[in-house]
Amino acid sequence: MASARRPHANAAWLAGLALVLALLLPGLRGIWDPDEGRYTNVAMHMVDSGNWLEPHRSNEVGHWTKPPLTYWAIAASVEAFGRNPWAARLPSALSYLLCAWLAWRMARRLVVPAEPASSPGAVRDATLRAPLVFATMLLPFGAAQLITTDYLLAACEALAMWGFVEARFGDGRRARRWLALMWAAFGLAFLCKGPPGLLPLLAVFAFDLLTPAVAAGGARRPRALQWWALPLFALVALPWYLAVVLRNPGLLQYFVGAEVVDRVASDDFNRHGEWYGWLAVYAPTLAIGTLPWTPALWRWLRALPARLRGWRTREGRAGDRAALLLALWIGLPLLVFCVSRSRLPLYILPLFVPLALLAARQLAAEGRALPRGRWLAAWCVLLLALEFATALWPTHKDGKAWQAAIAARAPGPVTQVNIVDDMARYSLYLQMGVDVEKLSLLPMDESRFGPEYDEDVADELADDYDPHGIWFTKQPNFPAVQARLRALGYEAVPQGTSYQGRTLFRVRRLAPPD
Repeated sequence: MASARRPHANAAWLAGLALVLALLLPGLRGIWDPDEGRYTNVAMHMVDSGNWLEPHRSNEVGHWTKPPLTYWAIAASVEAFGRNPWAARLPSALSYLLCAWLAWRMARRLVVPAEPASSPGAVRDATLRAPLVFATMLLPFGAAQLITTDYLLAACEALAMWGFVEARFGDGRRARRWLALMWAAFGLAFLCKGPPGLLPLLAVFAFDLLTPAVAAGGARRPRALQWWALPLFALVALPWYLAVVLRNPGLLQYFVGAEVVDRVASDDFNRHGEWYGWLAVYAPTLAIGTLPWTPALWRWLRALPARLRGWRTREGRAGDRAALLLALWIGLPLLVFCVSRSRLPLYILPLFVPLALLAARQLAAEGRALPRGRWLAAWCVLLLALEFATALWPTHKDGKAWQAAIAARAPGPVTQVNIVDDMARYSLYLQMGVDVEKLSLLPMDESRFGPEYDEDVADELADDYDPHGIWFTKQPNFPAVQARLRALGYEAVPQGTSYQGRTLFRVRRLAPPD
């Protein structure tokens, strides 16, 4: 009886571990700029304005670099659990948990036990390897503590691939329903990050092309591309795009040009666009981000050339379908990421679900038991310790520290924050509950979509002068700011000592000359 209970105990233990890793520490530190601040700022504007259709980073400027699903998730979480960093990071933590759960569900089809004749309990233990690997990998854990669109994207893509796995590797029942789930989830992925959310479809179509769609009993399985597939995808993915494009002339050209073509073909965003950038970014991300399971993946990679030779024939591919799908799921999107000239480590976060499944397959093939020892406990303690140390690490990007610095230096009410020619501190919207704008000192002619600044100083003072606002700029820039304000009929009044190399000040109108 004890052996029958053991798999359930393992599952409960793993679920508890994942919950601790996901939910224990996300609220420990403040919101960090620029990325976390930007996402929370847009979400808070949705909550406060009631406009959940058009993302805005300030009252005047829209924010179109990402579709709205991430902002919706953050806004809903903040509405439900309060305006605090833990609530803002909750969608990432839940995406981490969902990815681990989906890795377990797909492992039932793609991870083969070391002994096929094993008991159901042994099979269940084998499938638990995949969620354990995913939950304890360094990058998936670390990203769960960040506010980013990449984790929600990873969850949507994993949900889509689960539908495909069940349709092609399941018992054959309700295969079309599973494909419907796949296409709906890809619609959500498109709402999360646009075209990059569809990269796993390369693996789906390649797998359909390379393998026969025949079930174990000889019945044919439906291919991924059905007559109803694209209409279903469009029903989920496109209404928001259609609505905002009709309301904002020129937005479609911005989406296609700046957010798709420029990110793929140019280095305009300064994201490792050099010819070797893919190696500098993705090689260490894969080697270090997959710890402590990197050795298992390395052993699988060393055996890949022999496997490729076996995949030359249709029979060889049919006999090794699970490994083929995982290799395509990782390899084809990774190739696109390498070719693209915009490269960041978190771009490949969605690949860590198939990487966890591959590592689990390798461990199962080697006959290794489900790890439950001191080394795993020590690794999890190390993960939590790293997150705790990160929360204590002093950085000028921490919105919580900026909130404390402003309170100490600027007595009295603060109704808005203006940053002049410096990194936008949008984190202060959530931390302080005030509007935040990034201002240019001099007038600038910027595009309507995706401008660097919200306004220039002159327009801000003409449209929205507020004596209770707090301003800051880099110390070396402060004399130029003083001169510009004086020319506009205002004076800059420093507030206390400098902080992180920035001068904090309030703006007062100069008395008119007699």
